[in-house]
Amino acid sequence: MSSENSSADDVQRVWDVVVVGAGPAGASAAYAAAVAGRSVLLLEKAELPRYKTCGGGIIGPSRDALPPGFELPFKDRVHAVTFSLDGRYSRTRKSKQMLFGLINRPEFDQQLVEHAQKAGAELRTGVTVTRVEQHGSAVPDRRTVAVVLQGGETLLARAVVGADGSASRIGAHVGVKLDQVDLGLEAEIPVPETVAEDWKGRVLIDWGPMPGSYGWVFPKGDTLTVGVISARGEGAATKRYLEDFIGRLGLAGFEPSISSGHLTRCRADDSPLSRGRVLVCGDAAGLLEPWTREGISFALRSGRLAGEWAVRIAEAHDAVDTRRQALNYAFAVKAGLGVEMSVGKRLLIAFERRPGLFHAALTGFRPAWRAFVDITRGSTSLGEIVRTHPIAQRALTAFDR
Repeated sequence: MSSENSSADDVQRVWDVVVVGAGPAGASAAYAAAVAGRSVLLLEKAELPRYKTCGGGIIGPSRDALPPGFELPFKDRVHAVTFSLDGRYSRTRKSKQMLFGLINRPEFDQQLVEHAQKAGAELRTGVTVTRVEQHGSAVPDRRTVAVVLQGGETLLARAVVGADGSASRIGAHVGVKLDQVDLGLEAEIPVPETVAEDWKGRVLIDWGPMPGSYGWVFPKGDTLTVGVISARGEGAATKRYLEDFIGRLGLAGFEPSISSGHLTRCRADDSPLSRGRVLVCGDAAGLLEPWTREGISFALRSGRLAGEWAVRIAEAHDAVDTRRQALNYAFAVKAGLGVEMSVGKRLLIAFERRPGLFHAALTGFRPAWRAFVDITRGSTSLGEIVRTHPIAQRALTAFDR
C-alpha cells in the first residue's frame, strides 16, 4: 500500500485499474496503465512462472507490441518452414531473414509481468477472482467496480480489465459470445542432441486430415513442441491425429515431459468488449486469428489497448463518459484486430474446403510464400494483403463462392 493510504486503513483503497490475469494480455494491459502513471493491481490465480499450452511462436506483430527494451528469450530463430499435407508432399522453404522466434511461455510471461512491475504495477499471485460487481452494496459509488476474490475479500477499482483467459469469469460478466471453439493438443518432447540438431532453425507445419486442422513442430533447443489443433467435438480424432503425427515424425520413442490440451475460443462478430467500467482483452475477449488460432500477438495488442483505455475509463466521471471511452476501445480493437479476424475467418473457411490448394500455393507459388514471410515477419498483415493485392482479393472472393 502506498503511504497516503496506510494511515487511513479504515478507508478502503481504490485502485485506478485492476487487471485480472497475468498472461500476455493482462501483463500488457497492466504495463500500459502503469506507464501512464496510474495505480495498477495485477491479479493472477497461479504462482508464476506457470506452464501454458502454446506453440510459443513470436511473429512480427507480437514483437512490435512488446514494451520498449524487452529482450525476447528466444529458444530458437526460424529461417525455414517445412510444409506437408497430412504427412505427404513435404517441401521446405527457406528465408535469408529470420521469419519468427520461438519462446517458452513460462519465461516469456514472467518477463512481461516484470516489465509491468518495473513500470509501477503491483502483482498478487495465488488469488482467484470469483466475480465483479458494478452495482449493489459492495460498490460505494457509480465510479467504482468491486472485484470479489475467493474467500470473500473485495478490491475496489475505477476500471477493471479482464484478461483471465479463454474460460474467463470477466468475459461471462461482459457477455462475451463465442463463435468458433477449437481443441489444441500439445506434447513437449525432450530429444537427443542429434535429433535436436536436425530441427534447428526449422519448423514443420502439416495441414491435417480433419477440416481446418493442422499440426506443428517448433524446436526449442533440446525440446520439440509438437501439437495439433482442430474444431472442438472431434476429440478422439484430434488425439489420433497427434499420435499419428508424432509417429510419422519418428518421435514416438521419446517420452513427453508435458502433454496438455487447451480450448481456443474465437469471438462472434457482435460480441461485446466491455460492460460499464469493465473491459476484456486477449483470450477473455475471444480475440485470436481464426485460421492459424495465433493468439499471442492478439493478446499483446488488445492488452495494450485495454490498458490505455482503462486509464481513460478510470478518469471518466459519469456513465456517459465511461460509455464513450468503452466504445472507443471497441472501435480501436475492431479497426485493427477485427479486420484481421474477418480475413482470417474467410481464409479458414477456404482452408477447410481446400487444404491441398493452400499447400500447393505456399510450396509452389512464390507470391503466396512471400506473403507468408511478410506476415510472420510483421511487415504486413492479412488484412493489408487482401486490401492491397488484387490477386489475393480475387482468390478470396473465388473461395467465398
